[in-house]
Amino acid sequence: MAKNTTLTAAEIRGHRILILRRIISYIVLAVVCVIALFPFVVLLVNLTKDHATLSSTFNLIPGTSFLDNFHKVLIDTNKPVFDAMLNSLIVAAISCVVSVYISSLTAYGLYAYDFRLKKAAFVFIMVILMVPTQVSALGYVEMIRGWGMMNSYIPLIFPMLATPGVFFFIKQYMESSLPMEIVEAGRIDGGHEFYIFNFVVLPILKPAMAVQMIFQFVASWNNFFLPQLIIDTNNPNATLPLVIAGLNAEANGNFDLGKVYMVLGLAIIPLIIVYLCLSKFIIRGIALGSVKG
Repeated sequence: MAKNTTLTAAEIRGHRILILRRIISYIVLAVVCVIALFPFVVLLVNLTKDHATLSSTFNLIPGTSFLDNFHKVLIDTNKPVFDAMLNSLIVAAISCVVSVYISSLTAYGLYAYDFRLKKAAFVFIMVILMVPTQVSALGYVEMIRGWGMMNSYIPLIFPMLATPGVFFFIKQYMESSLPMEIVEAGRIDGGHEFYIFNFVVLPILKPAMAVQMIFQFVASWNNFFLPQLIIDTNNPNATLPLVIAGLNAEANGNFDLGKVYMVLGLAIIPLIIVYLCLSKFIIRGIALGSVKG
C-alpha cells in the first residue's frame, strides 16, 4: 500500500518558511563575506598599480606595476622594510610562544593546586586584565630608560610574558577539557610536576594554545603603541609598524602610494602563514574552551 505523501497546509507553510530563512541566511553571510574580504581584495589590487593610477582612479582591475613597486621597497635603504619584518617576526614569535607557555603554566598552577590565596590570586589577575596598557605605559618606559634598555627587543617582549587574557582562556579550557584524574595518575606514576605539565597537560591544551598563539602573534605583530615609545623610527631594531608609519611621516605628503600598498601587502604575509598553520585549532579550541563539560 503506497504511503500518502500529501503535505498539509501547515507543513507546506513551515517548509516555505524554512527555505526563506535559509535564503536570508545565505544572503546575510554573502554580504558579511564581501564586507570582510573587500579591503583585502582592494589591497591586493592596489599593490599592482603605480602612484599616478592610484591617485586618479579607483577600480578593481589589477595594474602592471607589481614588480616596480616591489623593487622600490627592496632598494629603499632609508626604510628597510625587510629588516623591520625580521625584527617584528623575532619579537612576535618569541612573545607568542613564551606568553602562551607561561600563561598556561600559571593557569595550571591555579587549576591543579589548592592553597589559601587561590581565589585572591585569580581575582588579582582578572583585575590586571581590566587595566588598559596606556595606564602603565609611562612608568614602564621610564623604568626601561633607567635600565638602559631603550631601542632593544627585550622591552617589547617582557610585557607579553604575563598575559591575563591568555591565562583566563587557558584556565577555562582546562576546566572543560582537563580531568584532574589524569594529573593525579601522573603523580601516582612518579612524574614530577614539570614533567606532568609538559608531557601530559600540554598535549591536551594544544587546541587552546594554538588559538592563543594566533591572537598573541597578531597582537604583537601589529603593536604600534609600545614600540613607538621605546624604539626610534630610524633605529635598526625598529619594527614593521614603525617603518610603515614612517613612510608617510617622512614623505611630507609626497609618498608613493604603490610602494605603501606593497609594504602593507608584505606585512600581512606572516599573519596569513601563521593563520594557515594553526587555523584548524581555532573552532575546536574556542568551542571546547568556552563550554564546561
